[in-house]
Amino acid sequence: MTAPVRLLLASASPARAATLRSAGVEPLVLVSGVDEPAVVERYGVTDPQDVALVLAKAKAEDVAARWEDAEGAPDGGVLVVGCDSVLELDGEAFGKPADAAQALERWKGMRGRSGVLHTGHWLVDAREDDGPVTGATLGAVASTTVHFADVSDAELEAYVATGEPLAVAGAFTLDGLGGAFVRGVEGDPHTVVGIGLPLLRELLAEVGVRWTDLWAPRA
Repeated sequence: MTAPVRLLLASASPARAATLRSAGVEPLVLVSGVDEPAVVERYGVTDPQDVALVLAKAKAEDVAARWEDAEGAPDGGVLVVGCDSVLELDGEAFGKPADAAQALERWKGMRGRSGVLHTGHWLVDAREDDGPVTGATLGAVASTTVHFADVSDAELEAYVATGEPLAVAGAFTLDGLGGAFVRGVEGDPHTVVGIGLPLLRELLAEVGVRWTDLWAPRA
């Protein structure tokens, strides 16, 4: 009997896991141990799309290498997906703010303007050799334009005080408290949450896996 196809998410992001679950995919999760600044320095990248992609690749490949020894690893191997998001504003890449002061400063520069949220995706085919395994490692970037509301100083201070902006790339969410401060998006909204489902479906197709193969059984 062929083992079911399982997706292993190389991310600690609850929003990414929740997005997959809402789409019928129950991911396994193993958080990468990647030193993000060190990776960016090693590759020497500065373009926001390149930063997002090399970090996604590093995370996926780190987790794929460690998965075999992980407790509870299922038979049949896995498909590993790593993601990383950066916000591009004025040609500069912004990840998670270092502290509340930086988050507030960034928001004052973002409000009433538009930026582009780039999410890098990297897929590693780490399935075992008893099926249609490709051994592929491939990736792509999904980009979505985000239009920010002209938020008041008082609203920004209250938002930053919640701590939410400190935990996410670009210092905002679409699916959380920050949703009221986003006027609209152009592109895949899943990308803004952290994992673009249409792009992931295309990457899976390149290794011979249908999106529906990942759907968890329904009761």
